[in-house]
Amino acid sequence: MLALASHRKSRTRSGVRTNSPAVGLTTAALASVTLLSAQSANAAPAEPRPSVEEVQKKVDDLYRQAGGATQQYNKAKEATEKQKRAVGRVLDEVAKRADKLNEARRTLGSFAAEQYREGGLTQTAALLFSDSPQAYFEQTQVMDRLADRQRGVLADYQAQQAAAAKERAEAAKSLESLTASQASLRTSKENVQKKLGAARALLSQLTAAEQERLAALERKKEEEARRKAEAKAKEEARAKAEAEAEAERTREQEQAAQPPATGTGTDSGAGTGSGTGSGSSDSGYATKAAKVLAFARAQIGKPYVWGASGPSSYDCSGLTQAAWREAGVELPRTTWEQVKVGTRVATGDLLPGDLVFFYDDISHVGIYIGDGMMIHAPKPGANVREESIYYMPIYGSVRPA
Repeated sequence: MLALASHRKSRTRSGVRTNSPAVGLTTAALASVTLLSAQSANAAPAEPRPSVEEVQKKVDDLYRQAGGATQQYNKAKEATEKQKRAVGRVLDEVAKRADKLNEARRTLGSFAAEQYREGGLTQTAALLFSDSPQAYFEQTQVMDRLADRQRGVLADYQAQQAAAAKERAEAAKSLESLTASQASLRTSKENVQKKLGAARALLSQLTAAEQERLAALERKKEEEARRKAEAKAKEEARAKAEAEAEAERTREQEQAAQPPATGTGTDSGAGTGSGTGSGSSDSGYATKAAKVLAFARAQIGKPYVWGASGPSSYDCSGLTQAAWREAGVELPRTTWEQVKVGTRVATGDLLPGDLVFFYDDISHVGIYIGDGMMIHAPKPGANVREESIYYMPIYGSVRPA
């Protein structure tokens, strides 16, 4: 029994042999985990999530870029409409010219047919076969007149041909310009949509808490702009009071300098005339501005839609163009052209009705209503509203009329 027992193989206390396949697999798995951990440690860290302030800045910038792209779209759309009208006029002229050319061609054809029927005799042959020399000379005179008429019709036909060729070339050039304008229109539209899509994508990534934080930042920005508007309102009220006081002093000095009047009516008339004369220009502008502001206020609450110029929706320059049209002033379509109209005025000298432009690229415009406030079509997702002119960086202002 002892001899038999001595030939048995010893086992480890764990009961597992050292060359077991399970040990090899476990070792390989541990090595893989170690390798992956090392790779993860060496990999580039993920980009940090942008802060709400950064998202606000980026979204505002995208909206500004979209505003500039909208003005480019408006410009391309205006050019396209002009080109369409030009092409239509040229094609009408080409059609009319073709009718004239066909008429001249038919007349020449009738002459050719007539000559063919008559055989086209030479003058010598006609003299030989004529009944009398007198009849021949009369016939010759008729033929000469007919030849003159033929030459006139031929000259007209050639002139019509040349004019038709010129008009066809002009039509081709107009169609080429139209094609280029349409391509620019498509590019501008795609650019606007791209900017707005990027802004929407950024906003959609915000959590509920981040959206509330963004709303708080917007309220803070609006409050700061409102405080600046209130300060300007006080400044304007002070300037108005000073101007009225100065005007009153001037009237009193004028009345004191006048000789004794024989009747009170004369003094009253003189004073009234002086006041009216000094403010006639401002009064004329104020009348137009009142029409502009009445129209603009009636649009409050209508949605901003890029490329729109009314009546149910507007972009910024579409609103200013429509409002000033009510006062009989036709403004260009884009902010870039509107800023060149009328007279430039300083922010401190603004009057109701003036146009205020924003950003270095002049991509936005509003209508000043006084007290540091304006009516404007702000941006996608917002409606026409009153807002402080200090909500955006001011580029400059103009008085259109």
